[in-house]
This record gives sequence, structure tokens and C-alpha cells, in this order.
Amino acid sequence: MKPSLSALQDSEKIHRTQLLAITKMQQLTIAEWQLLANLDQGYTTQEQLASATELDTSTLSRQLKSLGNKEMIDKEATGRDHRQLIYSVTPAGNAALTAINTAAEKLTEQVFDKWTDEEKNLLQILLNRLETSLSRLSQIE
Repeated sequence: MKPSLSALQDSEKIHRTQLLAITKMQQLTIAEWQLLANLDQGYTTQEQLASATELDTSTLSRQLKSLGNKEMIDKEATGRDHRQLIYSVTPAGNAALTAINTAAEKLTEQVFDKWTDEEKNLLQILLNRLETSLSRLSQIE
């Protein structure tokens, strides 16, 4: 049996590959999909998005530009000097977001199809505990 953290890493790689295939069908990356989701949740300025995504400004700017080039988002200058930008999801972006979210939910349902509620709850408890343990270790260093 492989060690727990190795199994978790391998599972994450498989899941990421599956999500990549889903997002690619909409001509997006996983990061762009996540950014669209944040915009859809009401984070509309670069400052809000940087805080929500924990991305540095240059990475965020590149992703926003890419989404703009793909016509998934619009931007509007605001403020007295028109230097602040407000971003919004376009109809094409909403369609892509809906398609990806639906496919991702279906994937999750397929993964856990044969799991009982008790097993799913136990996994959630153990993952939360693992995250707490790992977070505690990173605070020590």
C-alpha cells in the first residue's frame, strides 16, 4: 500500500488531468476557470481578485488579459481618473463557466457514486484533519 500523502498526490494529479480536459473543451485553463468563478462570485476589481485568489499582480494581469482576449470577460474603467477597472463576466464567459461547473459536478458525482454518505463524511473529516496538521507544521517553520 502506498503512503497516504503519495496516494493523495497521485489522486490530485488524476483529478487535475480530468479537470484540464473539461476546461480545455471550453478553451480555458483551470486557473482561468477559477478566476471566472471568482468574478462570478462578485470579486470585480483586481485588488479583490488578488486577495481572493492569492495570485500576484502580474500573474493575475496575464490571466485577466487572456480571459479578455477570449471574450470571456469585459472591463470598464471607473473612478475619477478612470484608472480602476471593474471586470465582469460576458455571456460567453457565463456559458463556459456553466458548462465547466456542470461537467465538474458530474465528475464529482461519478467519483463518489459507489461511496456511502458515511464514507464521504469520514473522508471529509480526515481531509480537514490533514489540512489542519499540515497548516500547523507550516506555521512552525
